[in-house]
Amino acid sequence: MSARPRAPSAPASLVLLGHPVSHSLSPVFQQAALDAAGLAVRYEARDVAPDALTFMLRELALCGAAGNVTIPHKEAVFGQCVHVTDLARRVGAVNTFWYSATGELTGHNTDVAGAAEAIRAVLPVSQSEQAAPIRVALLGAGGSALSVIIALEQWNVQELVIFSRTESRAASLAGRCTFSARVAESAELAVQHADLVINTTPIGLHDDRMPASPQALTPHAAVLDLVYRRGETAWVNRCRERGHRAEDGLRMLVEQGAAAFACWFARSPDRNAMWASLEPRPSSLSTALADQPVAVHPADAQHESRPSPLVSPSPPDSI
Repeated sequence: MSARPRAPSAPASLVLLGHPVSHSLSPVFQQAALDAAGLAVRYEARDVAPDALTFMLRELALCGAAGNVTIPHKEAVFGQCVHVTDLARRVGAVNTFWYSATGELTGHNTDVAGAAEAIRAVLPVSQSEQAAPIRVALLGAGGSALSVIIALEQWNVQELVIFSRTESRAASLAGRCTFSARVAESAELAVQHADLVINTTPIGLHDDRMPASPQALTPHAAVLDLVYRRGETAWVNRCRERGHRAEDGLRMLVEQGAAAFACWFARSPDRNAMWASLEPRPSSLSTALADQPVAVHPADAQHESRPSPLVSPSPPDSI
Protein backbone atom coordinates (compact mmCIF):
# COMPACT_ATOMS: atom_id res chain seq x y z
CA MET A 1 0.00 0.00 0.00
CA SER A 2 1.40 3.42 -0.92
CA ALA A 3 2.08 5.99 1.78
CA ARG A 4 -0.59 8.56 2.47
CA PRO A 5 0.11 11.86 0.69
CA ARG A 6 1.29 14.57 3.07
CA ALA A 7 1.54 18.34 2.96
CA PRO A 8 5.18 19.44 3.51
CA SER A 9 4.17 21.47 6.57
CA ALA A 10 1.01 22.17 8.56
CA PRO A 11 -1.13 24.87 6.91
CA ALA A 12 -1.66 28.23 8.59
CA SER A 13 -5.32 28.26 7.56
CA LEU A 14 -7.85 26.04 5.83
CA VAL A 15 -10.57 26.89 3.33
CA LEU A 16 -13.38 25.21 1.46
CA LEU A 17 -13.69 26.48 -2.10
CA GLY A 18 -17.05 26.08 -3.81
CA HIS A 19 -20.00 27.89 -5.34
CA PRO A 20 -22.24 27.86 -3.36
CA VAL A 21 -20.82 26.72 0.00
CA SER A 22 -23.23 28.12 2.60
CA HIS A 23 -24.88 24.70 2.99
CA SER A 24 -21.65 22.84 3.75
CA LEU A 25 -21.04 20.97 6.99
CA SER A 26 -17.30 20.75 6.40
CA PRO A 27 -16.48 23.93 8.38
CA VAL A 28 -18.47 22.56 11.32
CA PHE A 29 -16.78 19.18 11.73
CA GLN A 30 -13.34 20.28 10.51
CA GLN A 31 -13.23 23.12 13.03
CA ALA A 32 -14.27 20.66 15.72
CA ALA A 33 -11.37 18.39 14.73
CA LEU A 34 -8.93 21.31 14.76
CA ASP A 35 -10.09 22.46 18.19
CA ALA A 36 -9.90 18.92 19.59
CA ALA A 37 -6.33 18.65 18.32
CA GLY A 38 -5.38 21.95 19.95
CA LEU A 39 -4.50 23.53 16.60
CA ALA A 40 -4.85 27.30 16.29
CA VAL A 41 -6.12 27.03 12.73
CA ARG A 42 -9.42 28.25 11.31
CA TYR A 43 -11.40 26.42 8.64
CA GLU A 44 -13.59 28.73 6.57
CA ALA A 45 -15.92 28.31 3.61
CA ARG A 46 -15.32 30.66 0.71
CA ASP A 47 -17.86 31.10 -2.06
CA VAL A 48 -15.73 31.48 -5.17
CA ALA A 49 -17.26 32.03 -8.60
CA PRO A 50 -15.58 30.04 -11.39
CA ASP A 51 -14.02 33.15 -12.94
CA ALA A 52 -12.40 34.05 -9.58
CA LEU A 53 -10.92 30.61 -8.86
CA THR A 54 -7.46 31.18 -10.36
CA PHE A 55 -6.97 34.43 -8.44
CA MET A 56 -8.12 32.78 -5.20
CA LEU A 57 -5.65 29.90 -5.59
CA ARG A 58 -2.82 32.38 -6.12
CA GLU A 59 -3.82 34.32 -3.02
CA LEU A 60 -3.96 31.18 -0.91
CA ALA A 61 -0.45 30.23 -2.00
CA LEU A 62 0.85 33.46 -0.46
CA CYS A 63 -0.62 32.84 2.99
CA GLY A 64 0.32 29.21 3.60
CA ALA A 65 -3.20 27.89 3.26
CA ALA A 66 -4.57 24.50 2.25
CA GLY A 67 -8.08 23.17 1.98
CA ASN A 68 -10.90 21.34 0.29
CA VAL A 69 -12.71 21.81 -2.99
CA THR A 70 -16.36 21.14 -3.70
CA ILE A 71 -18.69 21.61 -6.66
CA PRO A 72 -18.25 23.09 -9.19
CA HIS A 73 -14.44 23.41 -8.83
CA LYS A 74 -13.08 19.88 -8.41
CA GLU A 75 -12.11 19.39 -12.05
CA ALA A 76 -10.93 23.00 -12.48
CA VAL A 77 -8.57 22.77 -9.51
CA PHE A 78 -7.29 19.44 -10.84
CA GLY A 79 -6.41 21.25 -14.06
CA GLN A 80 -4.52 23.99 -12.21
CA CYS A 81 -2.43 21.72 -10.00
CA VAL A 82 1.29 21.45 -10.70
CA HIS A 83 1.33 18.12 -8.86
CA VAL A 84 -1.50 15.62 -8.38
CA THR A 85 -1.48 12.27 -6.65
CA ASP A 86 -2.05 9.08 -8.61
CA LEU A 87 -5.49 8.73 -7.06
CA ALA A 88 -6.52 12.25 -8.04
CA ARG A 89 -5.31 11.54 -11.55
CA ARG A 90 -7.45 8.40 -11.76
CA VAL A 91 -10.55 10.25 -10.54
CA GLY A 92 -9.77 13.31 -12.66
CA ALA A 93 -10.74 15.61 -9.82
CA VAL A 94 -9.25 17.18 -6.69
CA ASN A 95 -11.11 17.70 -3.43
CA THR A 96 -8.07 18.28 -1.16
CA PHE A 97 -5.14 20.57 -1.83
CA TRP A 98 -2.03 22.11 -0.33
CA TYR A 99 1.08 23.89 -1.58
CA SER A 100 4.55 22.40 -1.89
CA ALA A 101 7.57 23.87 -0.12
CA THR A 102 8.17 25.95 -3.26
CA GLY A 103 4.54 27.13 -3.46
CA GLU A 104 3.30 24.73 -6.15
CA LEU A 105 -0.34 23.69 -5.99
CA THR A 106 -0.69 19.99 -5.12
CA GLY A 107 -3.96 18.09 -5.37
CA HIS A 108 -5.30 14.86 -3.91
CA ASN A 109 -8.67 13.11 -3.78
CA THR A 110 -10.07 11.80 -0.49
CA ASP A 111 -13.56 11.07 -1.81
CA VAL A 112 -12.41 7.52 -2.56
CA ALA A 113 -11.37 7.00 1.06
CA GLY A 114 -14.69 8.43 2.23
CA ALA A 115 -16.64 6.14 -0.08
CA ALA A 116 -14.67 3.10 1.09
CA GLU A 117 -15.45 3.80 4.75
CA ALA A 118 -19.14 4.32 3.99
CA ILE A 119 -19.28 1.04 2.07
CA ARG A 120 -17.46 -0.79 4.85
CA ALA A 121 -19.90 0.55 7.45
CA VAL A 122 -23.08 -0.37 5.61
CA LEU A 123 -22.13 -3.89 4.53
CA PRO A 124 -22.86 -6.72 6.96
CA VAL A 125 -19.82 -8.19 8.66
CA SER A 126 -19.90 -11.28 6.43
CA GLN A 127 -19.51 -9.08 3.34
CA SER A 128 -17.42 -6.24 4.73
CA GLU A 129 -14.55 -8.72 4.80
CA GLN A 130 -12.93 -7.78 1.54
CA ALA A 131 -12.50 -11.35 0.25
CA ALA A 132 -16.24 -12.05 0.28
CA PRO A 133 -17.76 -11.78 -3.24
CA ILE A 134 -20.45 -9.14 -3.63
CA ARG A 135 -22.76 -7.95 -6.39
CA VAL A 136 -23.18 -4.18 -6.55
CA ALA A 137 -25.70 -1.89 -8.24
CA LEU A 138 -24.63 1.68 -8.94
CA LEU A 139 -27.31 4.28 -9.71
CA GLY A 140 -25.93 7.31 -11.53
CA ALA A 141 -22.82 8.00 -13.56
CA GLY A 142 -21.65 11.41 -12.36
CA GLY A 143 -18.36 12.42 -10.76
CA SER A 144 -18.99 10.69 -7.44
CA ALA A 145 -19.76 7.42 -9.22
CA LEU A 146 -16.14 7.05 -10.32
CA SER A 147 -14.90 7.60 -6.75
CA VAL A 148 -17.24 4.83 -5.63
CA ILE A 149 -16.02 2.48 -8.36
CA ILE A 150 -12.40 3.02 -7.38
CA ALA A 151 -13.29 2.48 -3.71
CA LEU A 152 -15.01 -0.81 -4.64
CA GLU A 153 -11.67 -2.17 -5.89
CA GLN A 154 -10.93 -2.93 -2.24
CA TRP A 155 -13.63 -5.62 -2.32
CA ASN A 156 -14.17 -8.78 -4.32
CA VAL A 157 -16.83 -7.39 -6.64
CA GLN A 158 -18.34 -10.24 -8.59
CA GLU A 159 -20.35 -7.90 -10.79
CA LEU A 160 -21.20 -4.20 -10.94
CA VAL A 161 -24.42 -3.19 -12.67
CA ILE A 162 -24.74 0.50 -13.56
CA PHE A 163 -27.87 2.42 -14.41
CA SER A 164 -27.89 6.01 -15.63
CA ARG A 165 -30.40 7.99 -17.63
CA THR A 166 -27.45 8.74 -19.92
CA GLU A 167 -26.54 5.27 -21.13
CA SER A 168 -23.30 6.40 -22.78
CA ARG A 169 -21.96 7.68 -19.44
CA ALA A 170 -22.84 4.42 -17.74
CA ALA A 171 -21.09 2.49 -20.50
CA SER A 172 -18.01 4.70 -20.16
CA LEU A 173 -17.85 4.02 -16.42
CA ALA A 174 -18.29 0.28 -16.98
CA GLY A 175 -15.34 0.37 -19.36
CA ARG A 176 -13.13 1.87 -16.64
CA CYS A 177 -13.84 -0.87 -14.09
CA THR A 178 -11.17 -3.37 -13.11
CA PHE A 179 -13.90 -5.95 -12.38
CA SER A 180 -16.88 -7.26 -14.34
CA ALA A 181 -19.37 -4.46 -15.08
CA ARG A 182 -22.38 -3.97 -17.30
CA VAL A 183 -25.13 -1.43 -17.95
CA ALA A 184 -28.79 -2.00 -17.03
CA GLU A 185 -31.80 -0.56 -18.81
CA SER A 186 -33.56 0.51 -15.60
CA ALA A 187 -32.87 1.04 -11.93
CA GLU A 188 -35.10 -1.88 -11.01
CA LEU A 189 -33.15 -4.23 -13.30
CA ALA A 190 -29.87 -2.93 -11.90
CA VAL A 191 -30.75 -3.69 -8.27
CA GLN A 192 -32.59 -6.98 -8.62
CA HIS A 193 -29.67 -9.25 -7.61
CA ALA A 194 -27.46 -6.76 -5.75
CA ASP A 195 -25.95 -7.27 -2.30
CA LEU A 196 -25.17 -3.55 -2.17
CA VAL A 197 -27.04 -0.70 -3.87
CA ILE A 198 -25.38 2.73 -4.07
CA ASN A 199 -27.16 5.88 -5.21
CA THR A 200 -24.91 8.60 -6.62
CA THR A 201 -27.69 10.69 -8.16
CA PRO A 202 -29.28 13.76 -6.48
CA ILE A 203 -32.69 12.07 -6.47
CA GLY A 204 -34.32 12.61 -3.08
CA LEU A 205 -32.32 15.71 -2.21
CA HIS A 206 -35.30 18.06 -2.10
CA ASP A 207 -38.29 15.71 -2.13
CA ASP A 208 -39.29 12.13 -1.37
CA ARG A 209 -38.55 10.65 -4.77
CA MET A 210 -36.48 7.46 -4.72
CA PRO A 211 -33.75 6.31 -7.13
CA ALA A 212 -35.12 2.74 -7.08
CA SER A 213 -38.15 1.11 -5.53
CA PRO A 214 -37.33 -0.50 -2.17
CA GLN A 215 -39.61 -3.36 -3.22
CA ALA A 216 -37.18 -4.15 -6.06
CA LEU A 217 -34.27 -4.81 -3.70
CA THR A 218 -33.33 -8.31 -2.57
CA PRO A 219 -34.22 -8.85 1.12
CA HIS A 220 -30.55 -8.87 2.18
CA ALA A 221 -29.39 -5.85 0.15
CA ALA A 222 -27.49 -3.04 1.90
CA VAL A 223 -28.20 0.53 0.77
CA LEU A 224 -25.88 3.53 0.56
CA ASP A 225 -27.36 6.86 -0.54
CA LEU A 226 -24.71 9.53 -1.17
CA VAL A 227 -27.35 12.23 -0.70
CA TYR A 228 -27.63 13.59 2.82
CA ARG A 229 -30.38 15.83 4.15
CA ARG A 230 -32.27 16.67 7.33
CA GLY A 231 -33.87 13.50 8.65
CA GLU A 232 -32.13 11.49 5.91
CA THR A 233 -33.68 10.68 2.57
CA ALA A 234 -37.03 9.00 2.11
CA TRP A 235 -35.23 6.16 0.33
CA VAL A 236 -32.92 5.44 3.28
CA ASN A 237 -35.81 5.63 5.73
CA ARG A 238 -38.07 3.41 3.64
CA CYS A 239 -35.34 0.84 3.07
CA ARG A 240 -34.59 0.71 6.80
CA GLU A 241 -38.30 0.30 7.50
CA ARG A 242 -38.25 -2.75 5.24
CA GLY A 243 -35.31 -4.24 7.18
CA HIS A 244 -32.38 -3.18 5.00
CA ARG A 245 -29.10 -1.89 6.35
CA ALA A 246 -29.01 1.67 5.02
CA GLU A 247 -27.04 4.90 5.39
CA ASP A 248 -27.01 8.28 3.73
CA GLY A 249 -23.91 10.13 2.52
CA LEU A 250 -22.93 11.77 5.79
CA ARG A 251 -20.35 9.14 6.75
CA MET A 252 -18.65 9.53 3.38
CA LEU A 253 -18.56 13.28 3.95
CA VAL A 254 -16.99 13.00 7.40
CA GLU A 255 -14.53 10.31 6.36
CA GLN A 256 -13.27 12.19 3.32
CA GLY A 257 -12.77 15.13 5.67
CA ALA A 258 -10.87 12.96 8.15
CA ALA A 259 -8.61 11.71 5.35
CA ALA A 260 -7.94 15.30 4.26
CA PHE A 261 -7.07 16.29 7.85
CA ALA A 262 -4.51 13.48 7.96
CA CYS A 263 -2.92 14.78 4.75
CA TRP A 264 -2.55 18.31 6.16
CA PHE A 265 -1.35 17.46 9.66
CA ALA A 266 0.16 13.95 9.40
CA ARG A 267 -2.16 12.63 12.10
CA SER A 268 -5.70 11.37 12.34
CA PRO A 269 -8.42 13.71 13.65
CA ASP A 270 -10.66 13.03 16.60
CA ARG A 271 -13.63 11.48 14.83
CA ASN A 272 -15.75 11.56 17.99
CA ALA A 273 -15.33 15.34 18.08
CA MET A 274 -16.26 15.56 14.40
CA TRP A 275 -19.45 13.56 14.86
CA ALA A 276 -20.33 15.34 18.09
CA SER A 277 -20.29 18.66 16.24
CA LEU A 278 -23.06 17.31 14.01
CA GLU A 279 -25.43 16.44 16.86
CA PRO A 280 -28.05 16.43 18.36
CA ARG A 281 -28.33 12.70 18.22
CA PRO A 282 -31.71 10.99 18.67
CA SER A 283 -32.66 9.44 22.00
CA SER A 284 -32.86 5.99 20.41
CA LEU A 285 -30.14 4.53 18.24
CA SER A 286 -31.10 1.83 15.81
CA THR A 287 -29.85 -1.65 15.20
CA ALA A 288 -30.32 -1.16 11.47
CA LEU A 289 -26.64 -1.84 10.91
CA ALA A 290 -26.51 -4.98 13.01
CA ASP A 291 -25.30 -8.18 11.37
CA GLN A 292 -28.84 -9.21 10.44
CA PRO A 293 -31.35 -6.82 8.84
CA VAL A 294 -34.21 -5.89 11.15
CA ALA A 295 -37.32 -3.84 10.62
CA VAL A 296 -37.18 -0.60 12.59
CA HIS A 297 -39.03 2.69 12.59
CA PRO A 298 -37.21 5.23 10.36
CA ALA A 299 -36.98 7.78 13.18
CA ASP A 300 -35.07 5.25 15.29
CA ALA A 301 -32.90 3.79 12.55
CA GLN A 302 -29.31 4.77 13.16
CA HIS A 303 -25.87 3.23 13.48
CA GLU A 304 -24.44 3.52 16.96
CA SER A 305 -21.24 5.26 15.90
CA ARG A 306 -23.01 7.81 13.78
CA PRO A 307 -25.38 10.37 15.31
CA SER A 308 -28.27 11.66 13.26
CA PRO A 309 -27.61 15.38 12.78
CA LEU A 310 -29.93 18.09 11.65
CA VAL A 311 -28.30 18.92 8.34
CA SER A 312 -28.94 20.99 5.28
CA PRO A 313 -29.54 18.96 2.13
CA SER A 314 -26.49 18.30 0.02
CA PRO A 315 -26.08 16.36 -3.23
CA PRO A 316 -23.32 13.88 -4.01
CA ASP A 317 -19.92 15.55 -4.66
CA SER A 318 -20.74 18.31 -2.17
CA ILE A 319 -18.48 18.65 0.86
